[in-house]
Amino acid sequence: MYVCGGRCCCYFEQFLAACSELGQTAPGPPWQLLVESMGVSIYRLHDEQSGLYEYKIFGGLADCPPKLCAEVYMDLEFRKQWDQYVKELYEKTYDGEKIIYWEVKYPFPLSNRDYVYIRECQEMDVDGRKIWVVLAQSVSVPQCPEKPGIIRVKSYKQSLAIESDGKTGSKVYMYYFDNPGGMIPSWLVNWAAKSGVPAFLKDMQKACCDYSKRA
Repeated sequence: MYVCGGRCCCYFEQFLAACSELGQTAPGPPWQLLVESMGVSIYRLHDEQSGLYEYKIFGGLADCPPKLCAEVYMDLEFRKQWDQYVKELYEKTYDGEKIIYWEVKYPFPLSNRDYVYIRECQEMDVDGRKIWVVLAQSVSVPQCPEKPGIIRVKSYKQSLAIESDGKTGSKVYMYYFDNPGGMIPSWLVNWAAKSGVPAFLKDMQKACCDYSKRA
């Protein structure tokens, strides 16, 4: 077992919780199925406090081994090559801790959003199953002040779990929540949930193929 990331692992239960989701085919109530598309099932849960939704995504990546998927997902420099929505993305160390800055392109006339967050990756061994888990959560650091014209996403949380599908690909589970702030049109929210996530996984699948070729 190993940890990559800026701080020591203090979220062991969260890592295990992400692993347990891979054994499910669907979350129970009150989670509701939003869409099934391109082999991906997306569920959502209304968050009463924010009025927004939390999401759980279940899917697969054919011909992409889990270790390769984890490497591609963690490689920020490579992501700038294949993710068309990345405007700026880098990792820096502040006070001994690695912090990631990420600016996301939004369609005109909406303002871009940016994130400041920490993440950790663990390779887990759960009852003989090898699972790669990534946790990410927004933080506030004075070294990354808000920028004019860009809306800072101050509430962001994500977990990702990947294991072999028993063949040459991977089973993937993802939990996602953020509060993008501002006035986001409902059509854009629906597009991001219903089409953006499956498209992202398809792009990642291609990125894994390209990544293995250059290794």
